[in-house]
Amino acid sequence: MWDFKTNMYKTKNMQPDTYYHIYNRANGSVNLFRNDENYRYFLQQWVKYTEPIAETYVYCLMPNHFHVLIKIKNDDTLTEFFKNRNKDLTGFENLSGLVSQQFSNFFNSYAKAYNKMFGRNGSLFNRPFKAKSITSDSYLTNVIFYIHHNPVHHGFTKHIEDWPHCSYHAMLSEKETFLLRKDVIDWFGDKEAFIRLHKQSLQELEKQETKFT
Repeated sequence: MWDFKTNMYKTKNMQPDTYYHIYNRANGSVNLFRNDENYRYFLQQWVKYTEPIAETYVYCLMPNHFHVLIKIKNDDTLTEFFKNRNKDLTGFENLSGLVSQQFSNFFNSYAKAYNKMFGRNGSLFNRPFKAKSITSDSYLTNVIFYIHHNPVHHGFTKHIEDWPHCSYHAMLSEKETFLLRKDVIDWFGDKEAFIRLHKQSLQELEKQETKFT
């Protein structure tokens, strides 16, 4: 596996047609999610702000942090979206600046609603959020497992399938979803292989005493 304390970089480097592991946490000891409505609203706003610029594959939301696997859309799609919103593309290399701003708009929208709900002020998320590019097929597989395994690692649950606020269940469901479920399942081969790899990966992780951070 990998060390998530290394190779972090600012979101201005995000490029089209590239997979990214997006993650962030709350400032200090505050929780990002205090009730089911917070989890629901986070995903609602995520789709609203990120769907025009990125495809979402898997996610996991935990009380004080979250992880998402995305792929930034291509140049033509991004250019059309931002031009339709009357955005000036001058000075933004490969549109990365506008892409980053779109993510920032998402974080701001959630924080504003959260602060209003709980009567608080100030920033809610760490800045900048982290975006790590996926550089190999094996890395992509590991990221999917890592994201779904995170609640187990942090002690929120004993089994991946027991945590309700992640995409593991959506991958096995037939219900409509904003996630690119077919792409994820096809990546593993089929649903049985998806389930099997998650269980096998956990066993291998325990044997190797690999530590996530």
